[in-house]
Amino acid sequence: MQRDEVAEPLQPDYNVAPTKPVYTVLDRAERPARPEGEPDGDQSDDGRGEAAATGAAGVRAGGVARELRVMRWGLVPFWAKDVKIGSRMINARAETIAEKPAFRRAFAKRRCLLPADGYYEWMQQPGEPKQPIYISRTDGQSLAFAGLYELWRDPAVPRDDEQAWLWTTTIITTSAPDELGMIHDRMPMIIDPAGWTDWLDPANSDVADLRALLTPAMVSDLTTWPVSTEVNSVRHNGPQLIEPADGDHVSPLAAARPARSAPPSRPVPSAGQGTAPGAAHFGTDGTGVLF
Repeated sequence: MQRDEVAEPLQPDYNVAPTKPVYTVLDRAERPARPEGEPDGDQSDDGRGEAAATGAAGVRAGGVARELRVMRWGLVPFWAKDVKIGSRMINARAETIAEKPAFRRAFAKRRCLLPADGYYEWMQQPGEPKQPIYISRTDGQSLAFAGLYELWRDPAVPRDDEQAWLWTTTIITTSAPDELGMIHDRMPMIIDPAGWTDWLDPANSDVADLRALLTPAMVSDLTTWPVSTEVNSVRHNGPQLIEPADGDHVSPLAAARPARSAPPSRPVPSAGQGTAPGAAHFGTDGTGVLF
């Protein structure tokens, strides 16, 4: 990372639920320094007050800075009257993201990546409860989910207070192809490393160009296995949640992964990669609001 805005590293979270803090990676155009006393001119209460929200620390003259930040999962649009709306905005559908009032502005201006070791999805089985499935990379490396972020101005807090601005994010979802579609018809949009720079580029607001980056979720190089139903409740957390469940009764997964295998070992990322082993495993309380 060129710039680290994380005051205190997050602890590994194996059951990330709406409104929890998550890591995000974003590129921001650096603003030239202004003469002392001159207003920034971009601090209106519609959510564009990034200068007020971020301060001048770490800013270089010209160029773009890549940042690692902690944000709250569940996007709060700049026009929202209450932050509670964020709990219903954890996902944004790729098919309608450029038109929906809650997301279209962020799609054009504020795109980010959310690093995660893996995520959960729930598979419907005939005559049986839904089976939670854990999905991750075969090689144990982190995934990068396509996301959007926004800043919400809290009118109850003075503008110059660092708590006046709330940073929130959402994960973009897309149709799940082939084998992944047998688990669930929706999946998070996973951006390949070759597309990270184009996706994060704050200078690109061309809707057609941005839509071209939104392709169906990657299928190759992913592995899946059923896990314990403990993950259905956010009261449960810890590495035991991603361990393979006893038994192997989810036969359709055979087309999406090799026969039952142990989870791959997860190498510790080098300093500056923006995540940590087990940093995020996205899931919900089983209500079906994820993907």
